[in-house]
Amino acid sequence: MNDEYGNITLSSAASGTLVALLGGLVLVGVLVWAVGLGMRARRRKPGPPKPHEQPTLPQSGPAHETSQIREPNEVPRAGDEGERLSPHQLGGPGSRRSDRQERPRWDSGSGGSFGSGGPG
Repeated sequence: MNDEYGNITLSSAASGTLVALLGGLVLVGVLVWAVGLGMRARRRKPGPPKPHEQPTLPQSGPAHETSQIREPNEVPRAGDEGERLSPHQLGGPGSRRSDRQERPRWDSGSGGSFGSGGPG
């Protein structure tokens, strides 16, 4: 009776090993197929642009940034409480160019970002 039990155990262990081996082979096959699919998709894509296809500077040279101080537009008020303003009555952009274009500077003796700037 012990011999029969040993044969059953051996055959179930062998079948488990066989199932694991077949599962691994299927997994390897799927991975090889996926890599091949990726390589084919990559071959179909256009390559990087050639040097003559790269963007170039305009004849006038690089564009220069302009710096200006902006201030918010005031929101118009409705005439009476029951009236509502439509979007076209509010105006365009939310800011406009300021009349004063001089930039604020730090006061001498001021320390900057922490506290009053006094000594330690």
